Amino acid sequence: MSKPNYRDIAELAGVGTATVERVLNGRGGVRPELVEKVVVAARTLNYPRTLPDAHRGLLRIDVLMVRPETTFYRRLSQAFQRIAETLDPLVVVHRSFTEEMKPEEIARRIDATETPRAGLILAVPNHPLISAAVEAVVARGVPVIHVVTRASEKLGEFVGIDNHAAGRTAALFIARMARRTGPVVALCHPIYQVHRDRLSGFSDYFREHPGERRFQWLGFTRDEEHYGAETLRSALETYPDMVGLYNAGGANAALIDVLRRHPRGKEIFFVGHELTDYTRKALGDGVMDVVLDQAPEAQARRALDLILRRIGLSEMEPDKAPIRFVTITAESL
Repeated sequence: MSKPNYRDIAELAGVGTATVERVLNGRGGVRPELVEKVVVAARTLNYPRTLPDAHRGLLRIDVLMVRPETTFYRRLSQAFQRIAETLDPLVVVHRSFTEEMKPEEIARRIDATETPRAGLILAVPNHPLISAAVEAVVARGVPVIHVVTRASEKLGEFVGIDNHAAGRTAALFIARMARRTGPVVALCHPIYQVHRDRLSGFSDYFREHPGERRFQWLGFTRDEEHYGAETLRSALETYPDMVGLYNAGGANAALIDVLRRHPRGKEIFFVGHELTDYTRKALGDGVMDVVLDQAPEAQARRALDLILRRIGLSEMEPDKAPIRFVTITAESL
């Protein structure tokens, strides 16, 4: 039987022969998932050459996220992809999504052992089942990094903004810059600890700085467009003199649409999170006043830096300070 050649490996891996040549000769410029396919195919065919770092094998870093339909998590996922393309070809960053409201499925994905992993990065909500799965992974010696929000309060390092400070910042803007005096409303998705932290900072500020603009009511939106819109409409009916709105979570597009249709929409000082096409336009036309963007690109970079350090591929200890959130107004677009 003749020895396998580049074409044989390419056919088995489902890639081009040029890709096989680049991988086997260590030329770089190949996506990690394709590197993995080529190396596996070469091993399967008993390719008679020392494969790139074959003694070490591929190092797989799993990134598990939720809500791929949202701009924020798309930005986060794309950031992981861009950074992964700059890493050693033998480091494979595998991104996947799971359903936010199914803790059993999230826990199963976290605790999966079918494919060996060198590290795990999580952007999923907190739940006892999820926390238990994280503990099981850490017990096996796999480093875990929580990004954006903590899936476990006990184990794993956290990468994210100072959410308490973000909430206080939102409160400061509304308290000092709202166009009138009266009640202030906040909205959030209570499943996330980071949202609760933002609301804690928001309410702390108003309690410490009492005045004619008062934090009056908190509504829950599930970060879903329908619930967000209905919750805001209800708040506008209950508090027709509302002067300030803080959305600590997502579904900004629905809230923006409600305010655009409301006769007092532009009179309400609106602070929310994440720069998207919707929030950018809302800032420009005066429906939204301030966006606090939590820089998912910086969070992805820090999370991967930490994982690489923990598995011994980096000698430099990453910064431990919170990621700085970015304050954006119409004048800074």
